[in-house]
Amino acid sequence: MTNQVAPIDLYFWMTPNGYKISIMLEELGVPYTVHKVNIGKGEQFEPGFLKISPNNRIPAIVDPEGPGGAPISVFESGAILKYLGEKFGKFYPKDPRKQVQVDEWLNWQMGGFGPMLGQMHHFAVFAKENIPYAIDRYHTEAKRLYGVLDRQLEGKEYITGEFSIADIAAIGWARVHEKQRIDIADFPNVGKWIARMLARPGVKKGLKVGQD
Repeated sequence: MTNQVAPIDLYFWMTPNGYKISIMLEELGVPYTVHKVNIGKGEQFEPGFLKISPNNRIPAIVDPEGPGGAPISVFESGAILKYLGEKFGKFYPKDPRKQVQVDEWLNWQMGGFGPMLGQMHHFAVFAKENIPYAIDRYHTEAKRLYGVLDRQLEGKEYITGEFSIADIAAIGWARVHEKQRIDIADFPNVGKWIARMLARPGVKKGLKVGQD
């Protein structure tokens, strides 16, 4: 495992995507410094941050001890998780077949179990007008995705069997299932997995970041 001396800079806000990286860094046990990017005040559009994250989204990192010893910046939560997993040799398998599985479920989260749940939350909670069609559309998709995850977790402790970046990517969204109008009793394997994840010390610490 690689030893990290200089802290990794984490550009962060308290969202499910932000928590992916704080959880990962806590699970890894490597030093990092948090830089809050208040997305409610539009700080994600400031020029300095755009140099690190051109898509004006959190999270992003700057690793001062990047490849070859030179600093590197990484944006997009999935790319950050994979970068850190490969660098430190933890939570991302070395076996190519197992890598495929983790990549599949990481991309499943990035492409669906995140964006669709976020849309459900938006139209149910934040939309200025009630749009039943949108709520029904995204609620239906949210339930489908929870069903996919529930079937995958049958007989497993973690999404691909062993704890990985796929689990880290998904927990921030799944733990707020109430906001997506999801009755977790309908998805018992997911419910057990959420409890298992939230009992991990690294997950607990990661979810407390930024709340001071």
